Amino acid sequence: MPSSASSVSPRKITVLGAGAWGTAVAIALAARHDVLMWGRNGGAMAAMAGARENSAYLPGCAFPAALHVTSDFDGALAHVLGTPETEAPLLIAACPVAGLRPLLMQLRPHAISHIVWLCKGFEGDTGLLPHQVVAAVLGSQVAGGALSGPSFAQEVARGLPCALTVASRSEMLRERVVSSVHGGNIRVYSCDDLVGVEVGGAVKNVLAIATGVADGLGLGLNARAALITRGLAEITRLGIALGGTPATFMGLTGMGDLILTCTGDLSRNRRVGLGLAQGKALDTIVAELGHVAEGVPCAKAVRALAHTLGVDMPITNAVAGVLFDGGTPKAMLAQLLARDPRDELS
Repeated sequence: MPSSASSVSPRKITVLGAGAWGTAVAIALAARHDVLMWGRNGGAMAAMAGARENSAYLPGCAFPAALHVTSDFDGALAHVLGTPETEAPLLIAACPVAGLRPLLMQLRPHAISHIVWLCKGFEGDTGLLPHQVVAAVLGSQVAGGALSGPSFAQEVARGLPCALTVASRSEMLRERVVSSVHGGNIRVYSCDDLVGVEVGGAVKNVLAIATGVADGLGLGLNARAALITRGLAEITRLGIALGGTPATFMGLTGMGDLILTCTGDLSRNRRVGLGLAQGKALDTIVAELGHVAEGVPCAKAVRALAHTLGVDMPITNAVAGVLFDGGTPKAMLAQLLARDPRDELS
């Protein structure tokens, strides 16, 4: 449930990561709170401080007065660690999945009580979900949670409405995130199904690549609807196998995020699929994006995990075949259409 109150006293929030989504969240929260955003590139952070915008990732989205930026990691942590717990400071990790473990290693020497992450995916080398990486590096004594849902950075930074979910096994952390983030044009719901929320956020990126391929091949809206629906079935099967709750996949972080990422023109993963359908090489597509497309490494990790668990994920397998095995988009289509539906789980 979302919080019934949308206003609290301003809180201190540190956002670790200055990409598009981290910047968008920092901008949104700085409308109501004292926010410090950290990035490791000193030159880039100095440029942001001078321009009062992130010209590389969110040009035209001005920083509120309460948003400050730094490349000083210790200073960024002091912003929240020096604040009494009674004032409910909030520490947010806004890096890609590939950068989560290195960031956590930087955090490990510090006495942090909690962390919230924005990344979606599986760690490439280990196949671990973000909460498993956090537990492995920081230990189970640190309260952790994922803030996820259908949300394009450009729209959030512009102040357009969106709804998110915070998932954590810590009731304290869920309440802290809801009371801090919920408000204005952002609604925040709360649940304890951390696995389900993370699986939905990760696998939808793979399905968005598939949908982009279908759209790029001109297969029509019927095919798009079929891919999204069957993609949701794949997400649900894997999520349940990992311990997620079925109802989670019909909510914001399942169906909602899947629909947005598969159909929205701002979706980087959908644009990967469109590029593949045009015959472009993957390296070229990624270079043209200039952003991380999490669905690419996620496809490999999900295919391996599904194989280990014995979970049927034909669309994911087809996408991985195009990305990593030399398959073609048309071969992907033929592979999917040739399947006997009587052999496929509902």
